[in-house]
Amino acid sequence: MGALDGLKIADFSWVGAGPRATKDLADNGATVIKIESHKRLDLGRRSPPFAGDPSDVDGSAFFAQTNTSKKSVTINLGDRRGVEIAKKLVGWADVVVENFGPGFMERIGLDYAALKAIKSDIILASVSVAGKTGPMAGFRGYGNSAAAHSGHAALTGYPNSDPHMPPLAYGDVVAPMFLTVAILGALEFRSRTGQGQHLDVSQIEPMVQVIGDLYAQDNPLKNGNDDPAFLVHGVFPTFGEDQWIAIAVETDVQARALESALGIAADQLSPAAIASATATFDKFALFDRLSAVGVPAGPVLDGREIKDNAELIAAGHFQNPDHAILGKANMPAPPYRLSRTPWSVGPSPLLGANNREVFVEMLGLDGSEIESLIAEGTLA
Repeated sequence: MGALDGLKIADFSWVGAGPRATKDLADNGATVIKIESHKRLDLGRRSPPFAGDPSDVDGSAFFAQTNTSKKSVTINLGDRRGVEIAKKLVGWADVVVENFGPGFMERIGLDYAALKAIKSDIILASVSVAGKTGPMAGFRGYGNSAAAHSGHAALTGYPNSDPHMPPLAYGDVVAPMFLTVAILGALEFRSRTGQGQHLDVSQIEPMVQVIGDLYAQDNPLKNGNDDPAFLVHGVFPTFGEDQWIAIAVETDVQARALESALGIAADQLSPAAIASATATFDKFALFDRLSAVGVPAGPVLDGREIKDNAELIAAGHFQNPDHAILGKANMPAPPYRLSRTPWSVGPSPLLGANNREVFVEMLGLDGSEIESLIAEGTLA
């Protein structure tokens, strides 16, 4: 039994910001119905890497990792009959999640007021780049937009260099963690009061929060890999091509231990001296050597090394649910353990694979009507 068994989620969200949060809920036992459409395909299904043909809507590893343990139905929300079916899902659900552009839910008649009319204690969780209120409420963008607006781009890179956009849409990763907490908080509130509410999570604010300490400075500057509060803070070459180790030294005791471990003369620590010494060591052997004397360090791992990392394997971090297209591909599991209610990671759904199960078996709608709506493109 998962911690969230019995929780019912109607998930209208797509790409990353919403789906990553509902993945966490699904992996912990919630029944998450993902509402999709062939007519407006989730961009996540078009995102690489792919297993085989990139045009296969079920072959994206990105989508698979972001939507584990869910069910998929297809509803054309541009068809009023499709919206009526969607309202049936709202009546079934405890929580509705969406991350559409500004005004979309209102235009199709699924705004919070409309949802409350269907189910008075419904919780609507909305996530967007800039939130639903304020001077940027109508802003449309993606996770990298949040990186620019939050200051991440300005503070990333080496001193005196141009702003550097982070390599991933971190807004799509950070915001869902806050969205999950907000959903669980709203559920707790509803259990005590019987009242639902509308949750409004922006991507910019969580992105600011994770670097909030930098804004405590009068004039935060980009420092590359350096940190002015540390005696040593950087990434240094190790033996082999493109092999590296990260080292952070905060105290004089650690500095003396690093000098001894690397064979550097006392009080002669410098980036050049450290790099010259580390280049003669295997990064894993050097990690063991430095850890043994109390010097914080870490070998820089690439994707293959992460996949084969003994610590992650021992923790069961990668799960291999059997997917019809990807096979037994590695799917990241929740990074925590619940001793009484363990999570379980299932495969992501094929597009529309659960139409009949959800509409007929779960919602009790007429099977022949559903078949007609599928054939006519309303449930497509």
